[in-house]
Amino acid sequence: MASDADRDSLVSAAGEAEERAIESALRPKNLSDFVGQARVRQQLSLVLEASRIRERTADHVLLSGPPGLGKTTLAMIIAAEMNAPLRISSGPAIQHAGDLAAILSSLTEGEILFLDEIHRMSRPAEEMLYMAMEDFRVDIIVGKGAGATAIPLDLPPFTLVGATTRAGLLPGPLRDRFGFTGHLEFYSTQELELVLRRSAMLLDLKINSAGFAEIAGRSRGTPRIANRLLRRVRDWALVHGVEEIDARTAAAALDMYEVDARGLDRLDRSVLSALVTKFGGGPVGLSTLAIAVGEESETVETVAEPYLVREGLLGRTPRGRVATAAAWAHLGIEMPESAVRTGADLFTVLAEDEQGFCDN
Repeated sequence: MASDADRDSLVSAAGEAEERAIESALRPKNLSDFVGQARVRQQLSLVLEASRIRERTADHVLLSGPPGLGKTTLAMIIAAEMNAPLRISSGPAIQHAGDLAAILSSLTEGEILFLDEIHRMSRPAEEMLYMAMEDFRVDIIVGKGAGATAIPLDLPPFTLVGATTRAGLLPGPLRDRFGFTGHLEFYSTQELELVLRRSAMLLDLKINSAGFAEIAGRSRGTPRIANRLLRRVRDWALVHGVEEIDARTAAAALDMYEVDARGLDRLDRSVLSALVTKFGGGPVGLSTLAIAVGEESETVETVAEPYLVREGLLGRTPRGRVATAAAWAHLGIEMPESAVRTGADLFTVLAEDEQGFCDN
């Protein structure tokens, strides 16, 4: 029996070291192999091709979107397409301007610098990055107080690829310095099936079309989750001696890991169940709901709620969280008339609040 930690890791945005190593092996190496995100691929291909024709480094690139959609993979593809070395770091790792200066001063001409979660970089480092991106120069401060002096340091031309899950937190001056901005959308089931077919070929797995569709339908529109579920189905089939995976095999494996037909995991169902059975469908505050399911408020808000809201199972109103009619139906519980009236009243209030905000 899988532990709770194993089940939670199936749909977690962050993988462990071993999982990431396997994910790296499954990553496409060029734009032609990258599945989905057709508009972003087309635009990015044009940017890179123009840079190669001009024989100059590519413009700085900002990639935004939810976790697991391919931002890191695209950064690696950009380096491969430009035949340039890749340097990888992250916003949380750069907490001082000196940290960024050390990285920038060691770059070679044409190198690709990938900064994941760039919105979490410290403000002094952000301000240093402005000049580095625009003028390929940084000022190193030597000394303190009245005796401090700024020593200009020229940098070789490089391309910064920034990735963020929260583009709204990036300051305007930083966003404006990126020559190309691409927003990655969630994948359709058909696109996820293509991702799974490629991964299954690399893993030498035999899966029929129904099996691919079953896994894709439970993958929350995210390739990273799709590949993770595929590996768990592979393990289940190996242990049970199944040579070719079909829809029934995939469903049995994922049911064991508590990933249901709609892609909800244990935490998602716990939140919905508590909202429906303990609070009559809401409204209920986030902290109260988190206590009811034994999780931190931040975990409920950042891990469970985005998908539940996107699936139309949960509503966030000014007075608290509310279960929708679809949530009651998904749990197989009849929605009482009192919950229908409460939900309708709250969503009316929300609509009126939003309309008033727009009018003002």
